[in-house]
Amino acid sequence: MRLIDQDGEQAGVVSIANAMKMARDVDLDLVEIAPSAKPVVCKILDYGKYKYRASKKRHEARVKQKQVELKEIKFHLVISEADYNVKLRNAIRFLESGNRVKVSWWFRGREVSKIDIAMRSLDRFVLDVEEYGDVEQKPNLEGKRLHMLLIPKKNRSVKNAKDEDK
Repeated sequence: MRLIDQDGEQAGVVSIANAMKMARDVDLDLVEIAPSAKPVVCKILDYGKYKYRASKKRHEARVKQKQVELKEIKFHLVISEADYNVKLRNAIRFLESGNRVKVSWWFRGREVSKIDIAMRSLDRFVLDVEEYGDVEQKPNLEGKRLHMLLIPKKNRSVKNAKDEDK
């Protein structure tokens, strides 16, 4: 087997018995690193410390990961311009922070027959957020609710992540 000693230096190709003796002499463990290599690669190290460092590394990677949330914005068929602008600003803020946005139009009573008005409003909304996000799921009518899904643009969210680091 090919052996790497406790200092990270290559000890060359040695027998298993000799490698075990070297590991016992320095009071460390002999760990198989690459079992599929020819010859097999083993390393002398403290296995407990190795496992601890590996779990710490996995934990740090998990902590640095950004969880993408799904935010929802609800509209009704009759909405004032000011309310529309507030919801538009919120959607833009959500998309800039890297979250997905579910945009829903809720219909009350006979408003369901006025889907064409909601579709025009939906198209206007898509044009207004076009710079910040893309449509992931086209408008879909389920019962008395029309909804679609927006995702942030790739280059925008990367730019914002760089701005936050500064």
